[in-house]
Amino acid sequence: MSQYYKKSNNIFDPKSTTPFKLSRSKIDLFMECQQCFYLDRRLGVGRPPGFPFTLNSAVDALLKKEFDLYRNQAAPHPFIKDFGLDAVPFKHEKLNIWRENFKGIEYIDKATNLLITGAVDDIWVDPQGQIIIVDYKATSKTSEVNLDAEWQRGYKRQMEIYQWLFSQNGFDVSPTGYFVYCNGDVGKPTFDKKLEFDIKILPYTGDNTWIPGALKDIKECLMSDKIPEMNENCDYCNYRKNAVMAKIKHEKK
Repeated sequence: MSQYYKKSNNIFDPKSTTPFKLSRSKIDLFMECQQCFYLDRRLGVGRPPGFPFTLNSAVDALLKKEFDLYRNQAAPHPFIKDFGLDAVPFKHEKLNIWRENFKGIEYIDKATNLLITGAVDDIWVDPQGQIIIVDYKATSKTSEVNLDAEWQRGYKRQMEIYQWLFSQNGFDVSPTGYFVYCNGDVGKPTFDKKLEFDIKILPYTGDNTWIPGALKDIKECLMSDKIPEMNENCDYCNYRKNAVMAKIKHEKK
């Protein structure tokens, strides 16, 4: 079987007492589809990998470099000033670890023995020392960017998990985080070897009170020997179901 679909590491063992590592994205997977989550974390069969968003990654890397210039000066980036926010990029010795995928900031939830991790894009801080969680997003659309689409609920959960993680690590965290949203302008008459972006800062006030209950549900799901029912709205569940049915029907001919 392809290595992409069968995992051999970080598979949940109900008999183990070692804290089980669970990333922010896997929590979001559980919230989206419990059957896909169970197949991934308990049985080691993940969803097929998507294509890498290399342009988004480039925007992410360049924004980090740019905000780091102002971080080293303890000065607000012009985006922050234009938005009217009294804050500067937060300087901390662990920032690079918090940003790194597969590391990030960590917290062991004692109620479930789950080791929760998340890699942030950026952190700002206000004059009172309250930190502000910041996430970068990139897209290209003709309309104004916003956070109103149903699929963007995952963005909001992402912000809320980051806010929760930093709160659990003892930081004073602002309930309002910000999305630095970069929208590629396709209305230019020529390409001229460059893509220009309209950049907006969108505030979002998170509510992470759902997280402890979700972690409890996740632990119960992982401990169970029963695979959760398929999610009728999940494309992956429907593909698995229809593929098996088509195969059985074909073989009966």
